[in-house]
Amino acid sequence: MWLRTSASSRAVILDAPIGCGRSDLPTLERRWGAVLTVDVVEYSRLTFLDPEFAYYLYKSHRKELVDPKLREYRVRFFKSTGDGILAEFETAIDAARCAIDVQTGMIERGRRTAKDSRIVFRMGLSCGPIMADAEDIYGHDVNVAARLQAIAPPGGIAMTDDIANRVGSALALQLEDVGEQYFHNMGRPVRVFHCRCDARRRKSRKQPEELQPLPLLTRGLAALGGRPVGLVTP
Repeated sequence: MWLRTSASSRAVILDAPIGCGRSDLPTLERRWGAVLTVDVVEYSRLTFLDPEFAYYLYKSHRKELVDPKLREYRVRFFKSTGDGILAEFETAIDAARCAIDVQTGMIERGRRTAKDSRIVFRMGLSCGPIMADAEDIYGHDVNVAARLQAIAPPGGIAMTDDIANRVGSALALQLEDVGEQYFHNMGRPVRVFHCRCDARRRKSRKQPEELQPLPLLTRGLAALGGRPVGLVTP
């Protein structure tokens, strides 16, 4: 699609390229959604130290925790971004519950590997009008969620005030107001709240749980010749 400018009105007019009619354009849906972005803290360091271990550890968390939680909370759109995730939900409650369940689950799973080898997620949550086609989702709040993930505390969630207002009381979250944040190429600031899921887990946990192996990690490293898995034992 090409842009041309009307000399009389200076308005920008969209022209389709020669041989490209509207039937060739992707179907674009406009809807409201809650957007969750996930990234691994210091994944480059982990892959430098031991790329196979980092790969199988990440995949074990995805298969055994993250992906089942996405399905449980009825994820509407999902895309892998290498060592991260972009997901969209119909409601802010579903998105927040999914994020919290994953982060609290990761605390227990992290206890099974050495501290310097653990995978830790940080997450961003935003909501608002988005556009979607068959391949991706687009819009201001998709970009906001990505920026929030980058400033989230390790093991925690950074969310907009809109998300906080919608889910804070319903989920009894302990939120830290970190004020308005300015992001590159965004015309207005975003008020941000942090949720630290490690504190939430410590408050609710009653007794130590027995550590169990991570099945996919164990099988994956065994396939590489029986390498030590590096699990922490009770």
